[in-house]
Amino acid sequence: MHYLAFIRALSVSAVLLAASAQAGSLEQAKRLHERIAGVPADAVTLSQMQALIDAGNASAAAELAMQHPDFYRTTLKLFASVATNREQDVFEPLNDYSATVIGLVRDGVDFRQILQTDVLYVGADSLGLPPYQSNNNEHYLALERQAVDLAQYLEPRSQSSLNNIPAEAAAGVMTSRAAAKAFFYLGTNRAMFRFTLMNQLCTDLEPLQDITMPTGRIRQDVSRSPGGDSRIFNNRCVGCHAGMDPMAQAFAYYDYQFSDEDGSNGRIFYQQSGTQNATTQSRVQPKYHINAGSFPYGYRTPDDSWVNYWREGQNQALGWDNSLPGSGSGAKSLGEELANTTVFAQCQVKKVFRAVCLREPQSLSDVNALHSITDSFRATGYVLKQVFADTATYCMGD
Repeated sequence: MHYLAFIRALSVSAVLLAASAQAGSLEQAKRLHERIAGVPADAVTLSQMQALIDAGNASAAAELAMQHPDFYRTTLKLFASVATNREQDVFEPLNDYSATVIGLVRDGVDFRQILQTDVLYVGADSLGLPPYQSNNNEHYLALERQAVDLAQYLEPRSQSSLNNIPAEAAAGVMTSRAAAKAFFYLGTNRAMFRFTLMNQLCTDLEPLQDITMPTGRIRQDVSRSPGGDSRIFNNRCVGCHAGMDPMAQAFAYYDYQFSDEDGSNGRIFYQQSGTQNATTQSRVQPKYHINAGSFPYGYRTPDDSWVNYWREGQNQALGWDNSLPGSGSGAKSLGEELANTTVFAQCQVKKVFRAVCLREPQSLSDVNALHSITDSFRATGYVLKQVFADTATYCMGD
């Protein structure tokens, strides 16, 4: 282990040990299992966890609790589901977005891949389930109905082999069917950008408003004088659109094509190289030119190139990675830009804290624990499963 990572790991251990010193080991073991798996431990597991805690190895006790199927089937499913729909409903049925989050956590891979990798997780062929279909959710509904052990029977597949999009256009969960259904459905595709900020960076457009940004790439559908008052545009609309529109351009070739009235059945669509949309006479989807008459002199989207103006000004505080160019083409490179921010790592830890501690951070001790766990998360390869173990260990003394 790198020396700095080793020091950070020691720091996390010190914080966790201090936090867990208040309760007896049996009570800690019970609480640890219930926070991780959502159900009580059986007598054998509880005894093993207690022994590990008594031996000063609470992290191993947490690992033992994570072997329970309900960690994947319930805790992780609820953790992921909130991000898969506009209503942010934790009880949304299992789908390719939430299954992919579960699989990435289970496999201990770099969690930044959630926004940039050509992967979806599906049920194993041996289960005899309805096969994955790009236009419905029946495969995942069957997984859920049969209470399949997701720790054993989820398998990674390439999105490009399942959703008929090229590998270079696959951007993790952003290009899953579930995300397309929620955030590419109708609208202007700005929803995908906004909800990715909310769900993976734990922020929203309102706190990121910056009216000092260049306005040259704000689309034509944004009136420059809403209600006849240009001050509204300059002092409000610019704050969000000047930063958002240049980055949401990354989704210009994507759409959700639905086959029923409410959009429940439908598939993600990507305008591939060498083809064009009949309306726009380019690869850009018509929704990017909607309501062009609102301001005909506004930006008319020509392609999927994007640029991040928020690398300057107040939103530098999001912690952009200076080794990246801050611009690119398509959703995959935008996903890389977002996943390498400081706030992406902080957000994942905050979400895990809420999931296993069942509360918001409240004290200086909580804040210190969040900082220590985030530092360790970044230094040791963005393995979110370890964040669950570290956070649950911290909270087992509550």
